[in-house]
Amino acid sequence: MFSFFEILDLLGTLAFAISGALAGRERRLDLFGMTILAFATAIGGGTIRDMMIGIVPVFWLKDLSYFYVIILGVILSIIFYKHFSILRYSLFLFDTIGIAVFTLIGIEKGMNVGLHPVICVTLGTVTACFGGVIRDILANKIPIIFKKEIYATACIIGGLMYYLLKNAHLNTDLLYIITAGTIIVIRVLAVKYKWSLPFSYE
Repeated sequence: MFSFFEILDLLGTLAFAISGALAGRERRLDLFGMTILAFATAIGGGTIRDMMIGIVPVFWLKDLSYFYVIILGVILSIIFYKHFSILRYSLFLFDTIGIAVFTLIGIEKGMNVGLHPVICVTLGTVTACFGGVIRDILANKIPIIFKKEIYATACIIGGLMYYLLKNAHLNTDLLYIITAGTIIVIRVLAVKYKWSLPFSYE
């Protein structure tokens, strides 16, 4: 049986895999190209994280569940592509779910090896954002994280929320839900109301 955290991990992987596959479809790539983007998006940030903290082999090489979930994501993106009536919003939805879940995973990984909270939040942000960076670079787009949108900032705020609630001894599952929810809400509101950081330009 999977724990609640492991289920979140696989859901985040699925969300990012669909995001990557849809990005490939948007760029008119073939099935192989869509699959590569799905893998890069789903495991890119986590791979960089594991290499940074010296975990080898990296997580997805030791557990085939990630492989199966990513392939499932590609299949779902193909089967239900016509049901994603507005592709841009579908990409946004799955990308937002992915960064929320992967921020949590990166923080937990850092805590497991005894790193400082600041570094743990950094690892969470890397895990959440760099799969999307790799996806956008492969799709020949400027990564969202380098543009004016509130993206990595949402992960950082979510990470800080995680530590505030953890020190309040909140139930672990509820802690995960509130942290992920905070990131999702900030990201959605930022896009809806066009929030951006200072010194960002069109």
